[in-house]
This record gives sequence, structure tokens and C-alpha cells, in this order.
Amino acid sequence: MSQITRRSVLSAGVATAAMAGVAGAFAQAALAQAKPKLRCAAVFTDQDIRAEAFRAFGKEIGDMFDFEAFFGGTLFKQGTELVAMQRGNLEMANIAPQDISKQIPAWSILTAAYLFRDADHLQKTFNGPIGTEFKKMARDQLGVHILTPVYFGTRQVNLRGTKKVNTPADMAGVKLRMPPGEAWQLLGESMGANPTPVAFAELYTALQSGAVDGQDNPLPTSRTMKFHEVTKQFVLTNHLVGYDVFSVAAKTWDGMKPDQQAKFQAAAEKTIAGSTAKHLAQEKEMVDYFKSQGLEVYSPNVDAFRDSAQKKYLASALAKDWPAGMLDRINAVR
Repeated sequence: MSQITRRSVLSAGVATAAMAGVAGAFAQAALAQAKPKLRCAAVFTDQDIRAEAFRAFGKEIGDMFDFEAFFGGTLFKQGTELVAMQRGNLEMANIAPQDISKQIPAWSILTAAYLFRDADHLQKTFNGPIGTEFKKMARDQLGVHILTPVYFGTRQVNLRGTKKVNTPADMAGVKLRMPPGEAWQLLGESMGANPTPVAFAELYTALQSGAVDGQDNPLPTSRTMKFHEVTKQFVLTNHLVGYDVFSVAAKTWDGMKPDQQAKFQAAAEKTIAGSTAKHLAQEKEMVDYFKSQGLEVYSPNVDAFRDSAQKKYLASALAKDWPAGMLDRINAVR
């Protein structure tokens, strides 16, 4: 009788342990499922340097959030990400400052040609008091918390034709692709061109078919998108330090604990800094690469482009909304 009892006890113990193991597994699964889902929309492709950085960001915060990035405008089309966040349909996005300026006109100064000298000037501006002011505008008026600017190279003019360009006058009549939006159109006009709105995902075909005569993007982006396959020359105008802002919905941000916010911010700064370094290194390599592919790559009269652009911007309706003294303050950042 005692032997049967011992067996019964042993069997019961094994069953209890097994049940505990199953319960533990379910608990772990429940915890995994409990992590908040963060969807992030971006227009660049999954082969872009920035995509690599976003994936790294996801790993950095993986213990807190289930982060999923959607590239190539597959979740929301270019220019619609901000509105999607405001409507509660999206948690995070890589947003163009030009899109913010549609709702906050004061932000248009941050989209002006020849404003930022380089990536370092951009970062220092956003990290300082000026950046704090503009981030607060986005937070208060749009419900968006900006983590950090995302540098992706200095924009250069890329054309299908072979006519040499030296001054803005040489761009007359050139259908230069620009994203939709008033700030983008002004940028194209400031270059002396005829700005033509085309979505980024449709740009290769537009160049190939001749729907547009050219485009402007940083050299690494042009290579990633293979625009050099359907164009003949790069004109190194250096007219705009290209950047977006890595952003999270304020509601999502406010739902985090302080330690989560700190880790979230640190992860964004770390991974985007790595992306910036790679872009800067690649920009140096691209001139030789495009020349090796048979394209003309040269510098025009940049002073002529800068003078023309600044006059165009200062005379524009957008400049009326710029905060008083802000242009001088940004220029003074060192």
C-alpha cells in the first residue's frame, strides 16, 4: 500500500512540475504579447542606410516595445505620415520638416535652401535652445514628440540632359522633381527650375520616361534608388542639408515611464548618429562612383545659387511666418 502511495505522490509531483512549466511558458508568451506595438512609417527603401538604423533602434528598445518599421511608403504614402499620427493611426514616423511646415508655418525656415551648413550644424541646432523651441511647437500644435533629426545627405541636382549648369539661369525651364507641398515647390523655384511634384516611389519611372528632367537628392540616396541609371549628370549645388525628424506620437511618448523615455531617446540618438556617420562617409565615395558609371559630376557657381535662393526665400510669403531674428540665431550656431 505504501509503495502505491509513493508512486502516486511521485506522479503528482511530475504533473505539478509539468503544469508549472506550461504556466510559465504561457506567462512568458503573455508578457511578450503585452509589449506595446509601435509601427513606424518611412518613405525610404529597406536597403537605405536609415532602414538599417531603424532596425537597430528596434533591437535597442526590443525589451520594452514591439517595434516594426514599414519602408518604401508601404504603410502610409509620402506626406501622409504626420496626419496618420495625429489621427491615432500610427505611432511613429520619419517626417519631413516640409510636412510639418504645412501646419506650422514657422517651421518653413527649417526647410530653406542654404540654411544649415552641414550635418554638424543641423545637429547642434536641434540639440540647443532653437531645437527646443521648434520641438515644443510640434508637441503643442501637432501632438508629435521629436526625438532627433535624421540626416541623409546634402541634396544635389541630378539631370537627364547634358547641358552644363553653372548658375540658376541655366536651370530655366528644367522640370525638377519635388515632393508635393508649398515648401518643396519654393525650393525648386529658388534653384531657378520649374518644380514638378512627383512622389518618391514614382521618381525612377518619371526620370526614365522624361516626365521630369531631373531630381535633387543626396548622392547616397540617388545611388540606392539607382537614379544614375536614367540620368547623365550631377551638379553639386549643395543647396539643402537633407534631413527628416524621427518622431513618436505624443500620446505614445506620454504613456512611457521616465526610464523608458530615457532609454527610448538614447536609442534614437545612438542609432541615428551611426546612420549620419555612414551617410557622411558614403557621400565622399559617391563622386568617384558616379564618375566611374559615366556621369558628369561637377561644381557650379555655388555662390550664385546661394544668393539667388536666399533672395527668393526672403521675398516669399513663407518668410513672413519665420520667427523674428531666427535666421540670424541659426546662422550663429557653432
